[in-house]
Amino acid sequence: GFEVERIRNYELGIRNWEKIGFVNGNGNSNSSKDYSFVDKTNSKGKYAYRLKQIDNDGKYKYSKEVEVDLGTPKEFLLAQNYPNPFNPSTVIKFVVSENGKAVLKVYNTLGSEVTTLFNGNALANQVYEVNFNAANLPSGVYFYKLQLGNKLSIKKMLLLK
Repeated sequence: GFEVERIRNYELGIRNWEKIGFVNGNGNSNSSKDYSFVDKTNSKGKYAYRLKQIDNDGKYKYSKEVEVDLGTPKEFLLAQNYPNPFNPSTVIKFVVSENGKAVLKVYNTLGSEVTTLFNGNALANQVYEVNFNAANLPSGVYFYKLQLGNKLSIKKMLLLK
């Protein structure tokens, strides 16, 4: 059979595949077979799809990835940093839903500001990528906060040295 897998917000480089369906196979065959699957998502954005072909003995292999663009998302998104945990640096990506002044800051567990990674005008639906180098900071949990007007998103990251 075939597991259908998808990545949402593909343009952000997020590599979290999610299983969204399964299509039963017709067993072993030397002739061509047609299969279909409908993804009923109605959210705009870029997606990637792949199939996980699973043999009767449990072995599997992945198909090539296919990218699909369903239009520009109108959303405010702060992605999980990658890698996480990290040492000493990590990348944070974000998208804002409207043009405006965006601020991305890092805080320690006491709520004290550690640094400002971005403080400037951001364009709607453009992917921003910021590198955070924590070489001079101790190991521990840190929070990063993105704010644009009254919109706010906070994520947690872990520095392991």
